[in-house]
Amino acid sequence: MTALLKLSSIIDGISSVIGRIGDYLVLLCCLISAGNAIARYTFHGGSNAWSEIQWYLFAYVVMMGASYTLARNEHIRVDLIYGAVSERKRLWIDVIGTLFFLLPICAICAWLCWPFFKISFLTQEMSSDAGGLIRWPVKFMLFFGFVLLFVQGISEFIKRVAALMGLIQLETKYEKPLQ
Repeated sequence: MTALLKLSSIIDGISSVIGRIGDYLVLLCCLISAGNAIARYTFHGGSNAWSEIQWYLFAYVVMMGASYTLARNEHIRVDLIYGAVSERKRLWIDVIGTLFFLLPICAICAWLCWPFFKISFLTQEMSSDAGGLIRWPVKFMLFFGFVLLFVQGISEFIKRVAALMGLIQLETKYEKPLQ
């Protein structure tokens, strides 16, 4: 189990780096959006490529940020059940949910996204908008995001099993989002 916990730590580190990159890309996306709006409405300029860059950055933030969010235990939960049970039951809910829902769904989505990306890459698909960008990088983000989420799911599974075995302490406290 020590080797698996070390693997989990490496996976968490990768998710953390990718998530922190996403933090800065949100700012970059806002700056590009503002710059593009100023160019369009003040100088009657701008470019479809700048609009598409925003879309690509947003895709990165969402798809790559999913594994970071899972690593930080900030993903969506069923509040009615999770908040009302003991810590040990929360760990079991996480183990079962990861094993029977998260991992299979991520594997299926990655498997379905691969041909979507591959065809776009092989044909060098371009945006149909004038001045648009190539499409395969954003389609790769779909595939890679699900792969990262799958791998982070494995890390979370390892940590929950270790916590159930009493090998580590794991915080399962969950704050219900403010509505």
